[in-house]
Amino acid sequence: MTKPYVKQTIENEVGYIEFFHPAHNSLPGDILAKLANTITEAGQNDAIKVIVLKSGGDRTFCAGASFKELININDAATGKVFFSGFANVINAMRKCPKFIIGRIQGKTVGGGVGLAASTDYCMGTKFAAIKLSELNIGIGPFVVGPAIERKMGLSAMSQIAIDANSFYPAEWAKEKGLFTQVYETTEELDEAVKATAEHLCTYNTEAMLEMKKVFWTGTDDWDALLAERAQTSGRLVLSEFTKEKLKGFK
Repeated sequence: MTKPYVKQTIENEVGYIEFFHPAHNSLPGDILAKLANTITEAGQNDAIKVIVLKSGGDRTFCAGASFKELININDAATGKVFFSGFANVINAMRKCPKFIIGRIQGKTVGGGVGLAASTDYCMGTKFAAIKLSELNIGIGPFVVGPAIERKMGLSAMSQIAIDANSFYPAEWAKEKGLFTQVYETTEELDEAVKATAEHLCTYNTEAMLEMKKVFWTGTDDWDALLAERAQTSGRLVLSEFTKEKLKGFK
């Protein structure tokens, strides 16, 4: 079985950041920390003009946070640290001075939808259905909520947060503004991502930086906001309801 990883490659001034975990790309804390650091470093690397965020494997872009770690949370402090994992990646993407293109090849759940929503330009395949399943286990998409609401609007975010059992098709996500384009195959997606990223590299870096600031206007409080949201999730995950629910996954 392939081991989890985060790796970066640079090709034609595009920094490709890829993460992988054999459990459907569900991400434990150490991989999330590495992902946040890799994005921050890519933002500071002069050899990179545009960043592409992608995951390994073909079926699932990201299944959210690691259930294995979630089940083992026994106190609020550990819970807050656990839920801060995705918060730190979202904030790294928000603060990154370069455009980040999302390449979403398959299903994405929970925190994975937050990652897709935090890219500046996101493209998917028709297999890239999305789901926010957090309410199923007695918590909610608190940490990723602001990123999803910012990209898709409160109405769409509320709908998928409440309807926690359903996958919403990629075309629906495109209609709501998450995806710019939806492709038939991963090959077509990869061609389009490469072409878009390399074309962006021909633009004025300073102009793109200033545009990025404009896109993220009104999010300066997210360091504090997402930490607060992580605390809420960390508290709820200790509830009897959630503990009972999680027993079913052991």
